[in-house]
Amino acid sequence: MKSSMVAKHARWPKENDIIFNLSERAQVAEKTIGKKNVINATIGALMDDEGQLISMKSVYDQLKSLQNNEIAAYASIAGQDDYKEAVKKVCFQGNDPKGYIRVVASPGGSGAIKLAMWNYTNFGDVILTSDWYWSPYGIIGEEAGRSVANFKLFNEEGKFNIESFKEKFKEIIDKQGSIFTIINSPGHNPTGYSLSDDEWDEMLNYAKEIAKDKSKKIIFFVDVAYIDFVKDDIASRKFFKKFGELPENILTIVGFSMSKGYTAYGMRMGAAIGISSNEDIADEFYYSLMHSCRANWSNCNRGAMEVLSHLAENKEKFKDYVEEKNKYKNMLESRAKSFVKGAKEVNLDILPYRDGFFISIPCENPKEVCEELTKENLYLVPLKMGLRFAVCAVSKEKCMKAPKIIKDVIENLSQ
Repeated sequence: MKSSMVAKHARWPKENDIIFNLSERAQVAEKTIGKKNVINATIGALMDDEGQLISMKSVYDQLKSLQNNEIAAYASIAGQDDYKEAVKKVCFQGNDPKGYIRVVASPGGSGAIKLAMWNYTNFGDVILTSDWYWSPYGIIGEEAGRSVANFKLFNEEGKFNIESFKEKFKEIIDKQGSIFTIINSPGHNPTGYSLSDDEWDEMLNYAKEIAKDKSKKIIFFVDVAYIDFVKDDIASRKFFKKFGELPENILTIVGFSMSKGYTAYGMRMGAAIGISSNEDIADEFYYSLMHSCRANWSNCNRGAMEVLSHLAENKEKFKDYVEEKNKYKNMLESRAKSFVKGAKEVNLDILPYRDGFFISIPCENPKEVCEELTKENLYLVPLKMGLRFAVCAVSKEKCMKAPKIIKDVIENLSQ
């Protein structure tokens, strides 16, 4: 056995994150043969047509206008009061659910997931999410001694598979007495799927039936990291109202992030928003998560909090931000339409796309396909059941061209 000093619970395979590894390889290729000859669809961030990271002027002008002490000072453990109010304002945009709402700041959306999962699951618990999912859900759970079970995201008609959801939901809650379910919508990573209002109703109505047994505890974690890049800012938020006046043994936690909607990836700022019909449960949420903040990172990025607070309270500044964001939303929509059109023309099977940064392609042997695609200077991310193409990072022209390359490689490998 190799020598080891680390604790047993901290022994993990020696491996690099596959997404960052492929991204590095794509960058080497760009330097070697030129960016115009490479399609780098690995990056989960908004890039311009020349492959440069987009950073919104309205956001960074606000950051640079702050006084040094506004950036340098410690923040409150649960977040500054004006930041917490700003989070509710920009996240819900008038669609606040009825009930008791509490906000706790976190380092990005990942921090919100960590806080929620640690405080609302027990060691050894199984967490439920869809079979197409963002892999760090599993990593965060694994770190805390939790595991992930999956329901099938799509049925044969390409719609939300409510029957599979119900089956896995009941199986887990019957065994554990409680359940923590992660729903990533709208703009699901990695498929770009967004649940319809009817699909939300079906899911919540089923949960309410289960909740009639008061001994059951139901927690929904709703990851809305991509909500600001959904076509209609207001229509995409109407579903928030559905989390109001639910039975008190159903708690909803919304994972808010500044990373995508404010191009603030590296500032690491987000929040967990707790929604309950019971004030005691809402307060318990606040103080439990605040304790975890102190135990992990103490407090978050004060400068990023100030940026959101200033944007949210100033109508003119927020208007400038929305106008700038809409320009990039239109760009993203145009790219996604090009990819979908290109896929249709060559009969490439893709999963239903509605919004967001990514489109997924189901296939056998995704790692092998992904490696073969690098020989065509096309870099994307292999998943368990297929490939993830980041339309957020690829020009419209390349989005149109990529489906044929992918189709040809998949077909060649299947022969």
